[in-house]
Amino acid sequence: MKSNRRRDTVPERRIRSLLHGQGRRFRCDYPIEAQGYRVHADIAFPSRKVAIFIDGCFWHGCAVHGNAPRTNTSYWGPKLARNRERDLRVDGLLTSEGWRVIRFWEHTNPSEAADEVVALLNER
Repeated sequence: MKSNRRRDTVPERRIRSLLHGQGRRFRCDYPIEAQGYRVHADIAFPSRKVAIFIDGCFWHGCAVHGNAPRTNTSYWGPKLARNRERDLRVDGLLTSEGWRVIRFWEHTNPSEAADEVVALLNER
């Protein structure tokens, strides 16, 4: 599991590249303290309090592309369920601190994701 990147994944880099190309400046792997927890947003706009997460289909249980492992299910089932529970907890913690949280799946079209982020930034 060492080869699984925590940051700078291909989907993250594609979305960041599009945002940067539109003149948006952001922070990568940005640590946010919320009610005693430290959370790292994949992309963050701290002054606007916008946190963006790009979730992997396997690790976060995408209904379309996520697949359940067939071996060692006693480990992987609870592990993946905890990941989904943590995502919900993080969303709640950040929202309670005034952050706007956006989550994209790794298979989301990067252009559509960047457009959604820009639209949100323009309204804030």
